[in-house]
Amino acid sequence: VLQITIFTVRIHRPSGTITLKDHLSELLTDALSKLRADGHLPADLEPAITIERTRDRSHGDFASNLAMVLAKAARSKPRDLAGLIVAALPDSSLVTRIEIAGPGFINFFLSKAAYQAVIGDILCSGESYGRSTQGKGHRIQVEFVSANPTGPLHVGHGRGAAYGAAVADLLEAAGYKVHREYYVNDAGRQMDILAASVYLRYQDLCGERLDFPANGYHGDYVWDIAAGIHRQNGERLHHPATEVFLELPPDESGGGDKESHIDALIQRIRELLGETDYRLVFDQGLDSILANIRQDLKEFGVVYDEWFSERSLEENGSVQQAIDRLQAAGHLYEKNGAIWFRSTDYGDEKDRVVVRDNGQTTYFASDIAYHMHKLERGYDRVIDVWGADHHGYVPRVKAALQALGDDPSRLDVLLVQFAILYRGGEKAQMSTRSGEFVTLRELRREVGNDAARFFYVMRKCEQHMDFDLDLAKSQSSDNPVYYVQYAHARIASVFRQLGEKGLQWDPEEGAASLEALQEAHEQALMTRLSSYPEVVENAALSHEPHLLTHYLRDLANDFHTYYNAHIFIVDDTRLRNARLNLIRAAQQVIANGLGLLGVSAPESM
Repeated sequence: VLQITIFTVRIHRPSGTITLKDHLSELLTDALSKLRADGHLPADLEPAITIERTRDRSHGDFASNLAMVLAKAARSKPRDLAGLIVAALPDSSLVTRIEIAGPGFINFFLSKAAYQAVIGDILCSGESYGRSTQGKGHRIQVEFVSANPTGPLHVGHGRGAAYGAAVADLLEAAGYKVHREYYVNDAGRQMDILAASVYLRYQDLCGERLDFPANGYHGDYVWDIAAGIHRQNGERLHHPATEVFLELPPDESGGGDKESHIDALIQRIRELLGETDYRLVFDQGLDSILANIRQDLKEFGVVYDEWFSERSLEENGSVQQAIDRLQAAGHLYEKNGAIWFRSTDYGDEKDRVVVRDNGQTTYFASDIAYHMHKLERGYDRVIDVWGADHHGYVPRVKAALQALGDDPSRLDVLLVQFAILYRGGEKAQMSTRSGEFVTLRELRREVGNDAARFFYVMRKCEQHMDFDLDLAKSQSSDNPVYYVQYAHARIASVFRQLGEKGLQWDPEEGAASLEALQEAHEQALMTRLSSYPEVVENAALSHEPHLLTHYLRDLANDFHTYYNAHIFIVDDTRLRNARLNLIRAAQQVIANGLGLLGVSAPESM
């Protein structure tokens, strides 16, 4: 191990929220500039500089593999190049020594002052601490939830909502301009099934006794919508059941096919009502359920910049435009009266229908048009948050974009596994058809928004999630959201106690006395605080909000351990104010992190 100690101080840590990694990156950038000027490196070499925190503190605080990355271009052995880089580094008051280890790693050992300076950064930056300009100038659209407005949101939708909102907020914190969008499926077969279900319940209210289709929507909310139509229209829309079911193909109970049965039933209802009244029933169901969804998401703290209508794609000609573009490029063919897209040319398992034999376009055709429309709006990237059951849908959408001449790499699809709810150790069943589901609204009423938002994003989105209601409601250290919020509230209580004792916090004296923070618990807490901006950026770029939940739990643990081991309101004013600065900084970071997850930071609990 080659050890180099830096004594002279010429470069001080930049002001603002530049991280310790940023500072070391600037030092390495300056060193490379010097080596290029001296002819040790090619003049046009502009490498990406990678700096990572070390797992073993005996190897320093941070390490870089830069010498190994550049060795070939520099025609030098990695360790020799590492020596040149280190010799060219500007001096820094934040670096106590540098070691060249192994095949050429550059290990940085930082001073205590480096971590103490983080406290001032946090207190000066406040709510903006942890935010960066990484994505400045880049526009990203995040589309999430987008559940069919055929019933209330259930707990499965809730996970997609919490995850999508957190991803959007993290990307925004990383400097990206984010557009949050909900794709409203206000056209297509499922909405027609809902309209038929509502109309049959309306018929029930008119005194008809009907055999309700097995694949209709059975929930109580369908009765509520039908009752509203009945109150407004009386029996004006009523037709005898014999007319409604006359000569329809049988369903499963009659030895037929349930899908053919309900499709014929929809067509019969449309004919009996006429388009105007059919649209009245259709829109009543759509508007009622969509209003319910909007309210649920708003109360859940999930907001959108746009609610995009699927129906608008048909009305403005986008669906036909997409089909025409695919046709002109030779990617469509006719078979059995339908129009098919050759998605197998792009790796899909089979070709896909875009126009049915009855002339109606498919949901897939609308989806092609929607993604075409997204990219035409000029986003650098579009992110779709879908349920894991849509896994097979990803390659065909990317295939369509490629066939249209668009770049499919601009589309990222994040798949969210279903959340399985447990109450009292028993699994709850959920089905929007049968009505036997637990709604997101019921979950929020039981455990609260904070627990729901936090629990939903504690694991990677592609991992199955068991949502333990009993744990979410518990007020103990086993409940992660309670544990983190309690750290924030505990810090607030310290400052209340300070006032009760007739004392005041002097942050200026605290800033001038940070060298008094010498305890191991204090060093651990400062080190943890310094990594927050890195965690936010990593969570944003990897689309993994669970990284932030884990960080907050670790930060809370560091604080609670510190709280239990030391007294903050001590007689020594310098030490007292230094410790108050430290815990106020911890409180700020906890609040910032919880805010990105849509979770509150209470002052008392």
